[in-house]
Amino acid sequence: MKTREEIFKQLNSNPVFYLATSEDDKPHVRGMLLFKADNRGIIFHTGTFKALHHQLQENPSVEMCFSCKETNEQIRISGELVQDNSPELLDEIYQHPTRGFLRSMGESIKGQIAVYRMETGKASFWTMAKNLEPNSYIDF
Repeated sequence: MKTREEIFKQLNSNPVFYLATSEDDKPHVRGMLLFKADNRGIIFHTGTFKALHHQLQENPSVEMCFSCKETNEQIRISGELVQDNSPELLDEIYQHPTRGFLRSMGESIKGQIAVYRMETGKASFWTMAKNLEPNSYIDF
């Protein structure tokens, strides 16, 4: 069994993921870029003007799917998101070296960022070698 820290290390090493939401009982999936996974949970952000933000306000239950190159694993994580727009976290995101695109938009963009965290969830791991085995889940 993998620990929360081992799972988060894999996610941070493979930050592109797909996020599934729903709206009016219809699924919506889109590619996303992880900000980070740490002791606060799995953290990403989006614009408050986007459909994604409105979908999460209506229904914070999601599933994330990460593809990990080094292990050839697919990690699916399901759980509930909470919005966390604490000034400290917004500043951390805004100042992070990988978020230069936000700084190029100016300081006022901070008011249009919605930050989401998954504090706890269920993770399952899939590989082609385990394709015919039933899923098992790890709570984190």
